[in-house]
Amino acid sequence: MPASRVGWSAWMHPGALLWLGLCVASGSALSQVAPRHTALAAVKPVAVNGTGTGTGTGTGTGGGGGGGAAFSTTTDEPELRAQLSPRRYTTLAAEIGARVQRLTVREGSSIRAGQVLVEFDCSLQHAQLERAAAALGAAEKALATQRRLVELNATGQLELDQVDAEVGKIKVQLAKCRITAPFSGRVSEQKMREQQFAQPGQAVLEILDDSVLEVEFIMPSRWLAEVRPGSDLRIAVDETGRDYPAKVQRIGARVDPVSQSIKVVATISGRPPELVAGMSGRVLVQRQRRP
Repeated sequence: MPASRVGWSAWMHPGALLWLGLCVASGSALSQVAPRHTALAAVKPVAVNGTGTGTGTGTGTGGGGGGGAAFSTTTDEPELRAQLSPRRYTTLAAEIGARVQRLTVREGSSIRAGQVLVEFDCSLQHAQLERAAAALGAAEKALATQRRLVELNATGQLELDQVDAEVGKIKVQLAKCRITAPFSGRVSEQKMREQQFAQPGQAVLEILDDSVLEVEFIMPSRWLAEVRPGSDLRIAVDETGRDYPAKVQRIGARVDPVSQSIKVVATISGRPPELVAGMSGRVLVQRQRRP
């Protein structure tokens, strides 16, 4: 068989025809894919007004790149944790050993300055006072009959002075048979109940003055150039879900050298009735970022 016919017969073989079809199809697909990759390679991210191509904003957070706003002057509102505290608070304790005879207030009660809060059973002190007063009267009568001897430096005056001192001592003890409120406010905790015996120095009541609520928080010391006494801020209270205006009153005397932070005390403007000492929240400090 001639060579030309052998070659044509080989190409007409079914396997050869299949192979030839695959080659033609692959070439066509490659010619379509190459321009597509070239077009994709030409696409570049474009930032518009400081916003990147991702999901983030121009501040550089999220998926976006952006960031032109970092070089402009903006308002920053950092959040710091804080707690509401009363302006004044103290613990009232017994000054003598005696039984609690009466409590005129309970936890949460409002009190006024000078109000009697606790009364102790001072029957023993009263008996001692009556005895001392009787002794004082007898000494005074004896002194009257011995006035001339006193002028001659007799011992009658010394005895009178001793009894008089004893009377004064008992009167001081009787003055401690009551506990009065040193300032107006509220009773925050009741430590004892009626008919219990109190030892000298034992706590009976805890009271506080919540007419002005203070806010204490810790802030970075690098903010001292921007946050000063008189600066305005806002307090977002967790328990009420609301925020309240406040003003910085004083700043701590020293910076913590380890944490580079300092204590700040502010007061809430006005007296919202829903706020209670001990609530916590976030302090929103408005600072002007430098370019």
